[in-house]
Amino acid sequence: MLDTLILSRIQFAANISFHILFPTITIALGWLLFYFKVRFDISTHPVWMRAYRFWVKVFALTFALGVVSGITMSFQFGTNWPGFMESIGNIAGPLLAYEILTAFFLEATMLGIMLFGFNKVPRWAHTLATFLVALGTTFSAFWIIVLNSWMHTPAGFEMRDGVAHATDWFAIIFNPSFPYRFTHMLIASALTVSFLVAGISAYRILRGDNKKAPRLTLKTALLSAAILAPTQAVVGDFHGLNTLEHQPQKVAAMEGIWHTQRGAPLVLFAIPDQETQQNRFAIEIPKLASLILTHDANGELKGLNEFVGKHPPVAPVFYSFRVMVGIGMLMLLMAWWSSYRLLRYNSLSPLQLKILIGMTFSGWVATLAGWYVTEIGRQPYLVYGILKTRDAVTTVPGEHVALTLVMYLVLYAVLLTAYIKTLFWLANRAVEVEEYDLTLPGLAESRAKPSAPTGASL
Repeated sequence: MLDTLILSRIQFAANISFHILFPTITIALGWLLFYFKVRFDISTHPVWMRAYRFWVKVFALTFALGVVSGITMSFQFGTNWPGFMESIGNIAGPLLAYEILTAFFLEATMLGIMLFGFNKVPRWAHTLATFLVALGTTFSAFWIIVLNSWMHTPAGFEMRDGVAHATDWFAIIFNPSFPYRFTHMLIASALTVSFLVAGISAYRILRGDNKKAPRLTLKTALLSAAILAPTQAVVGDFHGLNTLEHQPQKVAAMEGIWHTQRGAPLVLFAIPDQETQQNRFAIEIPKLASLILTHDANGELKGLNEFVGKHPPVAPVFYSFRVMVGIGMLMLLMAWWSSYRLLRYNSLSPLQLKILIGMTFSGWVATLAGWYVTEIGRQPYLVYGILKTRDAVTTVPGEHVALTLVMYLVLYAVLLTAYIKTLFWLANRAVEVEEYDLTLPGLAESRAKPSAPTGASL
């Protein structure tokens, strides 16, 4: 017999993993496009419009896939997790509705002007549309993170006959973990876009694109990443302290702390063994975990032994956390190294360009790893301390879930491959296109074609 619970969890994980890739890009890319447009409006230099016109195509493609995959997510609440909406629908339903009313409608209305209104509306109107689309993506992230944060640190409600009822919407929205999660996600999106833009721009330059636009976007992306990467480290530290306060068992799994102890070491790497409750082949720095998490080298950290039957599976949380931190450190080093080279020599070496191409989608890897830490670390609860995952799953036979899971995985593999290929196809096409002037408002983007000589024959 196929386990409906396990398969439903895998299916939801597959769907959210695919879906989150695209909002992670559109949230920050919308603001980058607004920056390009404002710079063009102020300077009328065509390079800013060329950057805008290239990346707005990427935004449109990404937005479309995000919308389609997001619809799938909403269906799963009913098909795979009916107990979720039955128990906390009074909280989740309004929050999802707010996301549609304040974000999706705004984006959908302004997106058409943003994509097709270059020469059809006044310049200020087009810039305003770009701003509103960017604002809509942020509103969308706001409401989704509100719901997700509430599931980790529920507040402002009371339970009546197993159903959650709101008592304080302000407390629900601004629940204890929301400020940290929202800030962490926005910076993660900005870093993802920074390395996406840097990677595609580096690819164009290595392909022989000598235009100003890819060099300008490369510099913009790298300088942004150089500021954002250390900022994310600071925000992540505050987020970790908040998690320690509200979900100490998640932190214990992240750090591989099996038994409560003072002066806990920071485990750089190990192979967690849940059966024997120890870390094999551990590489540790003495007392550093206590110093980071309690700001006291001899501070006490609770171990997993304090949460028997109420802590997450250790290995996926432990490894995912190290992937997230490792990619973040690599981003920091690459951003600083490349920015130094750009500021001093105004160019990057071929090696740096190739590394940036290899890191084009590094933000995706770090974001997914971070979400796995967050979501797997909440287990065995769906809503922390209120609703266990096993109590919300569907009664649909496992065979049916397995069939749809295979269909999802095949479709997602095809779509993701097509998306990545399309990005590089757009980059290759941009390499071949000559520069043209876009300084005048309303000027068509078509290049001037040489006229045929008089009397020309076939």
